[in-house]
Amino acid sequence: MAGGGFVDAHGGARAEYYEYNITWYFIFATVVAALGGSLFGYDLGVSGGVTSMDHFLKEFFHEVYKRKQEHLKETDYCKYDNQLLTLFTSSLYFAALLSTFVASHVTRNKGRRASILVGAVSFFLGAILNAFAQNLAMLIIGRCLLGVGIGFGNQTVPLYLSEMAPAKVRGAVNQLFQLTTTLGIFIANFVNNATEKHPKGWRLSLGLATIPALLMFVGGLFLPETPNSLVEQGRLEEGRKVLERVRGTTKVEAEFQDLIEASEAAKAIKHPFRNLLKRKNRPQLVIGALGIPAFQQLTGMNSVLFYAPVIFQSLGFGSAASLWSSTITTGSLVLGALISMALVDKLGRRAFFLEAGFEMICCMVAVAVTLALNFGQGVALSKGIGIFLVVTISLFVLAFGRSWGPLGWLVPSEIFPLETRSAGQSMVVCVNMLFTALIAQCFLVSLCHLRYGIFLVFGGFILIMTLFIYFLLPETKQVPIEEIHLLWQNHWFWKRYCDHDDQLQQVERKLEQV
Repeated sequence: MAGGGFVDAHGGARAEYYEYNITWYFIFATVVAALGGSLFGYDLGVSGGVTSMDHFLKEFFHEVYKRKQEHLKETDYCKYDNQLLTLFTSSLYFAALLSTFVASHVTRNKGRRASILVGAVSFFLGAILNAFAQNLAMLIIGRCLLGVGIGFGNQTVPLYLSEMAPAKVRGAVNQLFQLTTTLGIFIANFVNNATEKHPKGWRLSLGLATIPALLMFVGGLFLPETPNSLVEQGRLEEGRKVLERVRGTTKVEAEFQDLIEASEAAKAIKHPFRNLLKRKNRPQLVIGALGIPAFQQLTGMNSVLFYAPVIFQSLGFGSAASLWSSTITTGSLVLGALISMALVDKLGRRAFFLEAGFEMICCMVAVAVTLALNFGQGVALSKGIGIFLVVTISLFVLAFGRSWGPLGWLVPSEIFPLETRSAGQSMVVCVNMLFTALIAQCFLVSLCHLRYGIFLVFGGFILIMTLFIYFLLPETKQVPIEEIHLLWQNHWFWKRYCDHDDQLQQVERKLEQV
């Protein structure tokens, strides 16, 4: 669907006049900003591995360590059921949830670059504290600092990438965030494999999180601010120069004029969070701020990533074998991100959501049935069943990696208008982190009590979210970011909200004429 085919009361619809070239300046800016995903990814990968390491458990969670040794060679759903252990993981996401509201204020008033730098510093400090932790309190405080870093990074980086990218390649560029996230997870698994035998190996695993944070901070010092943010701050001349530089051409008048008009609309909004609740923003609120970020976590994917080593150990795999098995599954996540980057701007967002949703449902049902027939009897699983579970979970991860993983960040970052974009992205991160934290906190106890049924629950959620996408999300591929709002006017369901808003605007204009 071409963005240039629409006309709206505020101007816009100039997409056919947009020009751009891919420049080294643009590549540098997007690659450096995308490093923010590696913070999130490395933590996802490393925390799950560390919580299955004997030396870490012995030092901070002795009760879990003792229970693990008692069932070392057996399958046991409840082997890792410990709320303090899950608090170690989920505390980060509660901190990220709260910090994203501060990040929204910084992003809107100080710029996207400022939020990226704050996130890098906080994540660096958290990694240092975790690496040198002497007690559980130090661990939790360090996790909270990591959470603040992730809250700022996840709020800002997808938004930054979407604003910097030309419309025709916005999907691929935005998914650099998901690619660096998956690479962070993948590298963290190799780090865990290398350090798990050493008594202090867990400290090295946690401490190496300083590297992506340092790279992000140093690179961030040289990042340009996005043209959208500069225009929003009233720095028009600077915004035009940056736009010309990232587009590789001086013929940016059409796009620049759209930015100015979007900025003028944004300046009229004094309370962006309140504005997000208005009727005219109902599609963005329901789909972008609430539906997609919540559903992304209800796939159960992050539980698989958090606890992949723990899950595989619960299934009777040895410690080293479980870490290598989780490395295989996270490799599938990287492959999925690459597939999505290559094809999302050709095939569209909806196609990936729908076909991958069907595949993920099949995988969850297959895992549940296999576990129902072969697991939980206090005996080790056979090699054949173990291989089948690894393959099935890898296929699930591959499907997620090309759909809900990258698109769960891409679609929300591109559908909000400028006046609510920062607030909207904060809501995205807030809802995402809330559900991430809740599922992280509840997954192991649910695995203990629901057993294989937990995978059927996730399968049911995936069915609901696939129907949600089918009926409510229009295709956004190659539509300029400042013209996305025009899609709702032609949608079978959402147009009623747009029509209502247009009627109000017509009444206001008539009153002004009188």
